[in-house]
Amino acid sequence: MTLVQLEYIVALDTYRSFGIAADKCFVTQPTMSMQVQKLEEELGTKLFDRSKQPITPTDIGIEVVEQARTILKESYKLKELINNQRNVVSGELRIGIIPTMAPYLMPQIISAFMKKYPEVQLVIWEYMTDKIVSELKNGLLDCGILSTPLEDKSLQESPLFYESFVAYLSKSSPLTHKKNLQASDINLDDLWLLNEGHCMRNQILNICKRKKTNESRAFEYNTDSVETLKRMVEMNKGITLLPELSISDFSVKQLDRIRYFKSPQPTREISIVTHRNFLKRRLIMALEKEILEAIPKRMRNKNKKEILEISA
Repeated sequence: MTLVQLEYIVALDTYRSFGIAADKCFVTQPTMSMQVQKLEEELGTKLFDRSKQPITPTDIGIEVVEQARTILKESYKLKELINNQRNVVSGELRIGIIPTMAPYLMPQIISAFMKKYPEVQLVIWEYMTDKIVSELKNGLLDCGILSTPLEDKSLQESPLFYESFVAYLSKSSPLTHKKNLQASDINLDDLWLLNEGHCMRNQILNICKRKKTNESRAFEYNTDSVETLKRMVEMNKGITLLPELSISDFSVKQLDRIRYFKSPQPTREISIVTHRNFLKRRLIMALEKEILEAIPKRMRNKNKKEILEISA
Protein backbone atom coordinates (compact mmCIF):
# COMPACT_ATOMS: atom_id res chain seq x y z
CA MET A 1 0.00 0.00 0.00
CA THR A 2 1.39 3.41 -1.00
CA LEU A 3 0.43 7.04 -0.44
CA VAL A 4 0.10 7.39 -4.21
CA GLN A 5 -2.55 4.66 -4.27
CA LEU A 6 -4.41 6.43 -1.49
CA GLU A 7 -4.27 9.68 -3.47
CA TYR A 8 -5.77 7.85 -6.44
CA ILE A 9 -8.73 6.41 -4.56
CA VAL A 10 -9.44 9.78 -2.96
CA ALA A 11 -9.38 11.42 -6.40
CA LEU A 12 -11.62 8.70 -7.80
CA ASP A 13 -14.09 9.17 -4.97
CA THR A 14 -14.06 12.93 -5.55
CA TYR A 15 -14.54 12.93 -9.32
CA ARG A 16 -16.34 9.57 -9.78
CA SER A 17 -14.56 9.03 -13.12
CA PHE A 18 -11.27 7.29 -13.90
CA GLY A 19 -10.63 9.69 -16.77
CA ILE A 20 -11.17 12.89 -14.78
CA ALA A 21 -9.42 11.56 -11.66
CA ALA A 22 -6.39 10.45 -13.70
CA ASP A 23 -6.22 13.86 -15.36
CA LYS A 24 -6.33 15.63 -11.99
CA CYS A 25 -3.53 13.40 -10.70
CA PHE A 26 -1.45 13.91 -13.87
CA VAL A 27 -1.30 10.20 -14.77
CA THR A 28 -2.80 8.08 -17.52
CA GLN A 29 -6.12 6.34 -16.96
CA PRO A 30 -4.59 2.83 -17.30
CA THR A 31 -1.97 3.69 -14.67
CA MET A 32 -4.60 4.85 -12.19
CA SER A 33 -6.85 1.88 -12.92
CA MET A 34 -3.97 -0.57 -12.38
CA GLN A 35 -2.92 1.04 -9.07
CA VAL A 36 -6.47 1.08 -7.71
CA GLN A 37 -6.87 -2.56 -8.70
CA LYS A 38 -3.59 -3.46 -6.94
CA LEU A 39 -4.81 -1.78 -3.77
CA GLU A 40 -8.12 -3.64 -3.95
CA GLU A 41 -6.24 -6.94 -4.37
CA GLU A 42 -4.03 -6.18 -1.38
CA LEU A 43 -7.03 -5.31 0.78
CA GLY A 44 -9.04 -8.24 -0.56
CA THR A 45 -12.14 -6.20 -1.35
CA LYS A 46 -13.66 -4.03 -4.05
CA LEU A 47 -13.55 -0.33 -3.22
CA PHE A 48 -15.54 0.93 -6.22
CA ASP A 49 -18.52 -0.32 -8.21
CA ARG A 50 -17.39 0.10 -11.80
CA SER A 51 -20.72 -1.09 -13.24
CA LYS A 52 -22.37 2.20 -12.30
CA GLN A 53 -21.99 5.55 -14.01
CA PRO A 54 -20.73 7.61 -12.40
CA ILE A 55 -18.49 5.19 -10.52
CA THR A 56 -19.47 4.91 -6.87
CA PRO A 57 -17.59 3.59 -3.83
CA THR A 58 -18.83 0.40 -2.22
CA ASP A 59 -19.93 0.44 1.41
CA ILE A 60 -16.46 -0.60 2.59
CA GLY A 61 -14.97 1.71 -0.04
CA ILE A 62 -16.59 4.71 1.62
CA GLU A 63 -14.88 3.86 4.91
CA VAL A 64 -11.53 3.15 3.26
CA VAL A 65 -11.57 6.44 1.34
CA GLU A 66 -12.43 8.36 4.51
CA GLN A 67 -9.46 6.77 6.28
CA ALA A 68 -7.26 7.46 3.24
CA ARG A 69 -8.09 11.16 3.47
CA THR A 70 -7.02 11.14 7.12
CA ILE A 71 -3.75 9.34 6.35
CA LEU A 72 -2.92 11.75 3.52
CA LYS A 73 -3.55 14.77 5.72
CA GLU A 74 -1.23 13.38 8.36
CA SER A 75 1.45 12.68 5.74
CA TYR A 76 1.23 16.28 4.48
CA LYS A 77 1.95 17.48 8.02
CA LEU A 78 5.44 15.97 7.73
CA LYS A 79 6.24 18.38 4.89
CA GLU A 80 4.92 21.25 6.97
CA LEU A 81 7.17 20.27 9.86
CA ILE A 82 10.21 20.35 7.61
CA ASN A 83 9.28 23.72 6.08
CA ASN A 84 8.65 25.20 9.51
CA GLN A 85 12.03 23.97 10.69
CA ARG A 86 13.70 25.55 7.65
CA ASN A 87 11.63 28.73 8.17
CA VAL A 88 10.59 28.53 4.53
CA VAL A 89 7.20 29.47 3.07
CA SER A 90 6.83 27.19 0.07
CA GLY A 91 4.46 24.81 -1.67
CA GLU A 92 1.14 25.06 -3.46
CA LEU A 93 -1.79 27.03 -2.04
CA ARG A 94 -5.20 26.34 -3.59
CA ILE A 95 -7.59 29.23 -3.03
CA GLY A 96 -11.27 29.61 -3.81
CA ILE A 97 -12.73 33.12 -3.90
CA ILE A 98 -16.21 34.42 -4.62
CA PRO A 99 -16.57 36.32 -7.94
CA THR A 100 -17.89 39.48 -6.26
CA MET A 101 -14.58 39.80 -4.38
CA ALA A 102 -11.96 38.35 -6.74
CA PRO A 103 -11.43 41.17 -9.29
CA TYR A 104 -11.16 43.86 -6.62
CA LEU A 105 -8.78 42.04 -4.27
CA MET A 106 -6.74 39.34 -5.98
CA PRO A 107 -4.79 41.28 -8.66
CA GLN A 108 -2.89 43.36 -6.11
CA ILE A 109 -2.58 40.44 -3.68
CA ILE A 110 -1.04 38.13 -6.27
CA SER A 111 1.74 40.48 -7.32
CA ALA A 112 2.71 41.40 -3.74
CA PHE A 113 2.49 37.81 -2.50
CA MET A 114 4.63 36.34 -5.27
CA LYS A 115 7.36 38.91 -4.72
CA LYS A 116 7.58 38.03 -1.03
CA TYR A 117 7.12 34.29 -1.41
CA PRO A 118 8.67 33.17 -4.72
CA GLU A 119 8.66 29.50 -3.66
CA VAL A 120 4.86 29.44 -3.37
CA GLN A 121 2.58 28.48 -6.24
CA LEU A 122 -0.85 30.09 -6.02
CA VAL A 123 -3.73 28.25 -7.70
CA ILE A 124 -6.90 30.33 -7.62
CA TRP A 125 -10.47 29.52 -8.66
CA GLU A 126 -13.45 31.87 -8.73
CA TYR A 127 -16.41 29.88 -7.43
CA MET A 128 -19.69 30.70 -5.74
CA THR A 129 -19.97 29.98 -2.02
CA ASP A 130 -21.58 26.53 -2.21
CA LYS A 131 -18.88 25.29 -4.59
CA ILE A 132 -16.06 26.59 -2.39
CA VAL A 133 -17.56 24.99 0.72
CA SER A 134 -17.89 21.65 -1.08
CA GLU A 135 -14.30 21.77 -2.36
CA LEU A 136 -12.97 22.68 1.10
CA LYS A 137 -14.70 19.67 2.60
CA ASN A 138 -13.36 17.39 -0.15
CA GLY A 139 -9.82 18.67 0.30
CA LEU A 140 -9.66 20.17 -3.19
CA LEU A 141 -9.11 23.69 -1.82
CA ASP A 142 -6.86 24.74 1.04
CA CYS A 143 -8.80 27.88 1.88
CA GLY A 144 -11.61 30.10 0.67
CA ILE A 145 -12.12 33.86 0.73
CA LEU A 146 -15.81 34.18 1.43
CA SER A 147 -18.56 36.25 2.89
CA THR A 148 -19.46 34.88 6.31
CA PRO A 149 -20.90 33.70 8.68
CA LEU A 150 -21.58 30.33 7.03
CA GLU A 151 -22.76 28.56 10.20
CA ASP A 152 -21.06 25.29 9.20
CA LYS A 153 -19.42 23.54 12.14
CA SER A 154 -17.03 21.58 9.91
CA LEU A 155 -15.40 24.82 8.75
CA GLN A 156 -13.26 27.41 10.52
CA GLU A 157 -13.82 31.11 9.78
CA SER A 158 -11.18 33.78 10.40
CA PRO A 159 -12.70 37.24 9.76
CA LEU A 160 -10.38 39.56 7.81
CA PHE A 161 -12.33 42.75 7.14
CA TYR A 162 -15.76 44.30 6.88
CA GLU A 163 -16.83 45.71 3.51
CA SER A 164 -19.77 48.08 3.39
CA PHE A 165 -22.34 48.15 0.60
CA VAL A 166 -22.91 51.43 -1.23
CA ALA A 167 -25.68 52.51 -3.58
CA TYR A 168 -24.93 53.38 -7.21
CA LEU A 169 -27.65 55.59 -8.70
CA SER A 170 -28.73 56.33 -12.24
CA LYS A 171 -28.99 59.98 -13.31
CA SER A 172 -32.76 59.84 -13.09
CA SER A 173 -32.96 58.22 -9.67
CA PRO A 174 -35.18 60.11 -7.20
CA LEU A 175 -32.57 59.34 -4.52
CA THR A 176 -29.88 61.60 -6.03
CA HIS A 177 -30.93 64.48 -3.79
CA LYS A 178 -30.16 62.46 -0.66
CA LYS A 179 -26.71 62.62 0.95
CA ASN A 180 -27.04 59.30 2.78
CA LEU A 181 -29.56 56.52 2.41
CA GLN A 182 -31.55 54.22 4.64
CA ALA A 183 -32.66 50.73 3.71
CA SER A 184 -36.24 51.96 3.57
CA ASP A 185 -35.30 54.32 0.71
CA ILE A 186 -34.60 51.42 -1.66
CA ASN A 187 -37.42 50.17 -3.87
CA LEU A 188 -36.65 46.59 -4.85
CA ASP A 189 -38.36 47.04 -8.22
CA ASP A 190 -35.76 49.66 -9.17
CA LEU A 191 -32.85 47.45 -8.14
CA TRP A 192 -30.46 45.59 -10.43
CA LEU A 193 -29.39 42.29 -8.83
CA LEU A 194 -27.04 39.39 -9.43
CA ASN A 195 -28.36 35.95 -10.34
CA GLU A 196 -29.70 33.60 -7.72
CA GLY A 197 -26.96 31.60 -6.01
CA HIS A 198 -24.78 34.60 -5.20
CA CYS A 199 -24.54 35.30 -1.49
CA MET A 200 -24.29 39.02 -2.31
CA ARG A 201 -27.74 38.87 -3.91
CA ASN A 202 -29.16 37.42 -0.71
CA GLN A 203 -27.44 40.06 1.41
CA ILE A 204 -28.86 42.87 -0.72
CA LEU A 205 -32.34 41.36 -0.58
CA ASN A 206 -31.97 41.27 3.19
CA ILE A 207 -31.27 45.02 3.11
CA CYS A 208 -34.18 45.89 0.84
CA LYS A 209 -36.86 43.27 1.49
CA ARG A 210 -39.17 45.69 3.31
CA LYS A 211 -39.66 47.94 0.27
CA LYS A 212 -40.81 45.48 -2.40
CA THR A 213 -43.84 46.51 -4.45
CA ASN A 214 -46.13 44.50 -6.69
CA GLU A 215 -45.10 46.22 -9.90
CA SER A 216 -43.35 44.11 -12.57
CA ARG A 217 -40.56 45.09 -14.95
CA ALA A 218 -40.88 45.08 -18.69
CA PHE A 219 -37.89 42.72 -18.85
CA GLU A 220 -35.58 40.76 -16.62
CA TYR A 221 -31.77 40.74 -16.89
CA ASN A 222 -29.78 37.93 -15.27
CA THR A 223 -26.05 38.41 -14.64
CA ASP A 224 -23.18 37.04 -12.59
CA SER A 225 -21.13 40.22 -12.96
CA VAL A 226 -20.89 43.22 -10.65
CA GLU A 227 -19.44 45.14 -13.60
CA THR A 228 -22.60 44.48 -15.60
CA LEU A 229 -24.71 45.85 -12.76
CA LYS A 230 -22.72 49.09 -12.91
CA ARG A 231 -23.27 49.43 -16.66
CA MET A 232 -26.99 48.70 -16.40
CA VAL A 233 -27.37 51.58 -13.95
CA GLU A 234 -25.31 53.92 -16.13
CA MET A 235 -27.20 53.11 -19.34
CA ASN A 236 -30.68 52.65 -17.89
CA LYS A 237 -32.78 53.71 -14.95
CA GLY A 238 -32.60 52.28 -11.47
CA ILE A 239 -30.06 51.56 -8.77
CA THR A 240 -27.70 48.81 -7.67
CA LEU A 241 -25.80 48.10 -4.49
CA LEU A 242 -22.06 47.49 -4.77
CA PRO A 243 -19.35 46.22 -2.42
CA GLU A 244 -17.12 49.13 -1.49
CA LEU A 245 -13.90 47.70 -2.95
CA SER A 246 -15.53 47.63 -6.39
CA ILE A 247 -15.63 51.44 -6.58
CA SER A 248 -11.92 51.98 -5.87
CA ASP A 249 -11.19 52.89 -9.50
CA PHE A 250 -14.31 55.01 -10.06
CA SER A 251 -13.98 58.36 -11.79
CA VAL A 252 -15.11 61.56 -10.08
CA LYS A 253 -18.24 61.50 -12.22
CA GLN A 254 -19.08 57.96 -11.11
CA LEU A 255 -18.37 58.73 -7.46
CA ASP A 256 -20.96 61.53 -7.67
CA ARG A 257 -23.56 58.79 -8.09
CA ILE A 258 -22.43 56.84 -5.03
CA ARG A 259 -24.43 57.09 -1.81
CA TYR A 260 -23.39 55.58 1.50
CA PHE A 261 -25.92 54.29 4.01
CA LYS A 262 -26.56 55.86 7.37
CA SER A 263 -25.05 54.11 10.40
CA PRO A 264 -25.10 51.21 11.00
CA GLN A 265 -23.98 50.62 7.42
CA PRO A 266 -25.02 47.32 5.82
CA THR A 267 -21.80 45.32 5.57
CA ARG A 268 -20.49 41.95 4.53
CA GLU A 269 -17.91 40.14 6.64
CA ILE A 270 -15.06 38.71 4.56
CA SER A 271 -13.16 35.78 6.05
CA ILE A 272 -10.54 33.19 5.23
CA VAL A 273 -12.38 29.88 5.57
CA THR A 274 -10.69 26.52 6.04
CA HIS A 275 -11.64 23.00 7.01
CA ARG A 276 -11.48 22.41 10.77
CA ASN A 277 -8.50 20.09 10.28
CA PHE A 278 -6.74 22.29 7.77
CA LEU A 279 -3.13 22.14 6.64
CA LYS A 280 -0.70 24.72 5.23
CA ARG A 281 -1.13 27.07 8.16
CA ARG A 282 2.05 28.96 7.36
CA LEU A 283 0.96 29.62 3.79
CA ILE A 284 -2.53 30.69 4.81
CA MET A 285 -1.17 33.03 7.48
CA ALA A 286 1.07 34.63 4.84
CA LEU A 287 -1.95 35.12 2.57
CA GLU A 288 -3.96 36.65 5.42
CA LYS A 289 -1.15 39.11 6.12
CA GLU A 290 -1.04 40.26 2.49
CA ILE A 291 -4.80 40.76 2.37
CA LEU A 292 -4.79 42.87 5.51
CA GLU A 293 -2.01 45.04 4.12
CA ALA A 294 -3.93 45.57 0.86
CA ILE A 295 -7.30 46.69 2.21
CA PRO A 296 -8.02 50.10 3.80
CA LYS A 297 -7.48 50.10 7.57
CA ARG A 298 -11.01 51.36 8.22
CA MET A 299 -12.37 48.07 6.89
CA ARG A 300 -10.75 46.10 9.70
CA ASN A 301 -13.19 47.60 12.20
CA LYS A 302 -16.84 46.52 12.35
CA ASN A 303 -18.01 49.32 14.62
CA LYS A 304 -21.15 51.10 13.38
CA LYS A 305 -21.69 48.38 10.78
CA GLU A 306 -24.48 45.83 10.43
CA ILE A 307 -23.13 42.42 9.41
CA LEU A 308 -25.54 40.89 6.92
CA GLU A 309 -26.58 37.26 6.82
CA ILE A 310 -25.77 35.47 3.55
CA SER A 311 -28.98 33.41 3.51
CA ALA A 312 -32.08 34.84 1.90
